[in-house]
Amino acid sequence: MKVSDFNYELPEELIAQTPYDKRDEARLMVLDRKTEKIENKVFRDVIDYLNSGDCLVINNTKVIPARLYGTKDTGARVEFLLLKRLEGDFWEVMVRPGNKLKPGTRVDFGNGILKAEILDVLEGGNRRVKFEYKGIFNEILDKIGLMPLPPYIKETLKDKDKYQTVYAKYDGSAAAPTAGLHFTEELLDKIKEKGVEVANVTLHVGIGTFRPVKVENVEEHLMHSEHYYIKAEDSEKINKAKKENHRVIAVGTTSCRVLESVADNNGFVKETEGDTSIFIYPGYKFKCIDSLITNFHLPESTLIMLVSSLAGKDFIMKAYNEAVKGRYKFFSFGDAMIIL
Repeated sequence: MKVSDFNYELPEELIAQTPYDKRDEARLMVLDRKTEKIENKVFRDVIDYLNSGDCLVINNTKVIPARLYGTKDTGARVEFLLLKRLEGDFWEVMVRPGNKLKPGTRVDFGNGILKAEILDVLEGGNRRVKFEYKGIFNEILDKIGLMPLPPYIKETLKDKDKYQTVYAKYDGSAAAPTAGLHFTEELLDKIKEKGVEVANVTLHVGIGTFRPVKVENVEEHLMHSEHYYIKAEDSEKINKAKKENHRVIAVGTTSCRVLESVADNNGFVKETEGDTSIFIYPGYKFKCIDSLITNFHLPESTLIMLVSSLAGKDFIMKAYNEAVKGRYKFFSFGDAMIIL
């Protein structure tokens, strides 16, 4: 299976640069796997495709303002992108310019309210750094950090909250679980009133989600690792739906990857915490999820491979080409689809 099998032509003007003013007014493409029928709706119509007893699984991770600009003691400007908290004040960080940031280098951010020392060079060129500060680290980040928008978004984000889901709770992501950006609190309330259970998982999205697949043979790609956890109360909701033959509907590929990482062969999950580097591509047999709500993904990405494994590659590529013709908006701030 070749990476090029998952390519499609996307005009640059269809890459969404700004979020919708009203989250649930994004467009929604509905894909029925059984009939291969495609419908075009508005996102708030997603409730019409959810049934009482279904379990909707959302990722309640919270994006941290992980992009930092600082200066070395020489006055040279540098950039940090926080990828993962290793322990305490030790972090894995992507740095620019990499050749100038050797172990022992010290960097100041925000006129000295945050300081860092480069400790080691990690595999792939990232750095292990130790931060020094007075006060609460996340409050300092809120003051001086910027949202780590993906490289294809060139516009400045005016409102940080627009790159957070309304249910974001636990700090740790370097990118938003973007399928969840379409939900409003009002829509979620209506979904619950309909008898749909809403369960949470937490997967802290790494910047590796934007990395291109650099091998031509899909099976040779190595996935990045991301940290997740799922609580007992949420696993119980998911398992209840499975036992009663209701659907488990993942919101986003991140929720999907958690569920498929922890599920046993019967699709049941349990309270757990760990790291996953699961790579889902055509041929994969899903154990837990029945449906998926997701955005439109980059050509030749691991995410378009994941949705192709659920809906079938030919059907997905047909849907993507229809989305291009229909002038859907793509990627993080773009439109959505639900795969039934």
